[in-house]
Amino acid sequence: MDKIRLGIIGAGNIGSGHVGNILAGLSPEVEITAAADRRASRREWIREKLPQIPVFTEGSELIASGDCDAVIICVPHYQHPPLAIEAMRHGLHTMVEKPAGVYTLQVREMNEEADRHPELAFAMMFNQRTNCVYRKLKEMVQSGELGELKRVSWLITDWYRTQMYYDSGAWRATWSGEGGGVLLNQCPHQLDLLQWLCGLPVRVRAFCHEGKWHDIEVEDDVTAYLEFENGATGVFVTTTGDAPGTNRLEITGTRGKVVCEGDVLTFSRLAVDERSWCASCPEGFQKPACETFQVETDGLNPQHPAVINAFAAHILRGEPLVADGREGIRGLMLSNAMHLSSWLGRPVDLPFDEAAFKEMLLERSRHSRRKEEMDITFSTEGTY
Repeated sequence: MDKIRLGIIGAGNIGSGHVGNILAGLSPEVEITAAADRRASRREWIREKLPQIPVFTEGSELIASGDCDAVIICVPHYQHPPLAIEAMRHGLHTMVEKPAGVYTLQVREMNEEADRHPELAFAMMFNQRTNCVYRKLKEMVQSGELGELKRVSWLITDWYRTQMYYDSGAWRATWSGEGGGVLLNQCPHQLDLLQWLCGLPVRVRAFCHEGKWHDIEVEDDVTAYLEFENGATGVFVTTTGDAPGTNRLEITGTRGKVVCEGDVLTFSRLAVDERSWCASCPEGFQKPACETFQVETDGLNPQHPAVINAFAAHILRGEPLVADGREGIRGLMLSNAMHLSSWLGRPVDLPFDEAAFKEMLLERSRHSRRKEEMDITFSTEGTY
């Protein structure tokens, strides 16, 4: 096998972006051999771009067709685990767009199915893990260069969305169609990176404001407080209502502080460990010596094509994935815990009661609004 025969399930905002990247030659070991979408206009778009391939209405039809070796699932969130399970049962390598699902219990079922098929590649589209600043930051944390974690703060408010964005899809910004708002749509990448860099917290207290800045029923403004096992604390703030917005990640350890903003890493490195200095310094106000400098990276940020290329290389040659599909549950645990904390009005410990969360979510879904479908597809280029 020289190329992976790939099926695209869902040709909306992100699926069409994958099609464009592959047709542009950015994934030379991948060939699109089938596609599926429930919207007639998107099926026509696929036929214009790829007149030689079969086009299906349902992902299940594509999965059963025998036209593919692998699939990328780019449909509304609730459908991610069922389609992934179906694909794996048909012997297909499977990549899932973020988030892994809407609630952790359905993602556990998907992960258990993956465990039954060790011969298949199972991957998550966590393209932000390819960004040089986050790769370098993980290296610094893992090597001990920052010392022991003390504090993390992420202000990620540059996800601005208009009302038209939410109105463009009947499933968007509803409990029944999407299962959440900014935490489940825009922030799965940041929640994944947060746990990838710092580990999962053990306690969360969150305030999720639903429909604060838009006419929607799900959260569009969130402030969360985090506690980690070693006593470190954190704050995570996000919204789709701020313009121009900010994306600033700050991690403080006992050996200094690193700030990630504007695709630049700035490290304020202490000459000695702060904990040792605090215990031994004879002065009351004296800080340890510190030097501040910009951290060099390799400058590479290949994003979605890199994740697809690693997926293909894993299938063809056993090379590492950017993110194993089983890892998708970790960031989802964090967003589920934030929702649950806000709904209950109190802190939530991780692991939390996943069955209770599911029931509270589905109760909201039962009363979810119904919206008219609008046949609109937006380009996602430059939005991630």
